[in-house]
Amino acid sequence: MRSEEHVGWERDFPVRYLLVREDIGGEEEGVLWGRCAEVEGLFMDAPPLPREVLTLRGCPRESLLVQAMAASAEPVRLLGDGMLSIVPVDPSNDGPSRFWDLEDTAVLAQWPTPGDPGRVDIVVGTGVREDDFWGGKRLPSSPRFDLWFPSIRGDSPSGGCRSIDGLLTPRPQRPTQPVHLIGCEPAAPLLALLCRPLPQEGDPITLWRLDRHGRTMTGYHLDLDTVEARPSVLGGALIDVTVTDPGDDRPTLAARAVWEIWSDGVPTRPNQWAQFDAEGRSEWLDLTRVGPYGLQGLSGGTYHLDGQHVTDRTGLLLALGEAVLGPGAHYGRDLDSVQDYLCSGPSVVPPFTLVWHHAAIARHALAGDVLAHRSGLSYFEETVNLLREYGVTVVLQ
Repeated sequence: MRSEEHVGWERDFPVRYLLVREDIGGEEEGVLWGRCAEVEGLFMDAPPLPREVLTLRGCPRESLLVQAMAASAEPVRLLGDGMLSIVPVDPSNDGPSRFWDLEDTAVLAQWPTPGDPGRVDIVVGTGVREDDFWGGKRLPSSPRFDLWFPSIRGDSPSGGCRSIDGLLTPRPQRPTQPVHLIGCEPAAPLLALLCRPLPQEGDPITLWRLDRHGRTMTGYHLDLDTVEARPSVLGGALIDVTVTDPGDDRPTLAARAVWEIWSDGVPTRPNQWAQFDAEGRSEWLDLTRVGPYGLQGLSGGTYHLDGQHVTDRTGLLLALGEAVLGPGAHYGRDLDSVQDYLCSGPSVVPPFTLVWHHAAIARHALAGDVLAHRSGLSYFEETVNLLREYGVTVVLQ
């Protein structure tokens, strides 16, 4: 379904959002559920998870997790955000897997596992959130506990353990914040949902955000389990719809200002992203996926990277995309995808020359951002090496 086909209506204000039931089975292009003039309450910074204490029993000493802690001179090792899974040893007949997100994890203590000198017990402080979408509630009879921490290594488990004390306990639900769809023109599927008694148990819907040209900028999922409708404050035959429990997939408060810039269309001036903090830059990078891709396999020439604002990973990727493809363009969300763009796709491919102006800013800002799972080099050094490895002549100025 093309969003441009649904933006025209005879009113004094534009359509800024579409409600779309996206195809899951691959047989349809998407079904329109409604058009909206505006949405209130969409942007929200999720409150931090309550802090909990978990004890990881029997972690192998040879695991990356234990080795990383042993290599640190600090008594507390900051692991950051990670993921925990409990998977069956025999998935064919031993039940489903279960998954948890671990937020801002820190090691509080560690000691040898009693009776097993080859293993370590680790106590961590963390925020815990179970992913109910993928897992079940029953534990496998023969479980395996795996831990991932991108700060140690992102592409394979950082470690494991035999059991975890404090994990399988009831947790309070965080309060929800409703979302209000303002000036909504419902299509037949939404009208049918509104006629059901509460709770409606509706389908998951994607909220498409449009720019002034009617092109979809981005989309966010809403759970329409409980919705209430009333005549719209904008008048006419429109309605306002309140989604009382829309789910946790919400853009942050930092995204609002970024969306306002992109609502005029793909940006045409360089470095507009530089005014934003890390969250705003990350949102900008997400939106570059709709940017201009008019080049197919073009090579040769000289491109200039403005490094004045490259003070973090995201800034580096944004500056690289602007240098090679222009403002609002996308040249990868991480180094793995940069590598893909260097090989093929809607991009400039080597050989070409990249003149990196003010390179010392990125070299200094990213000096401590070390990629342990690659070569142990900084993000800046690894980026330069990757570009050169694939045939880009990088000139640092």
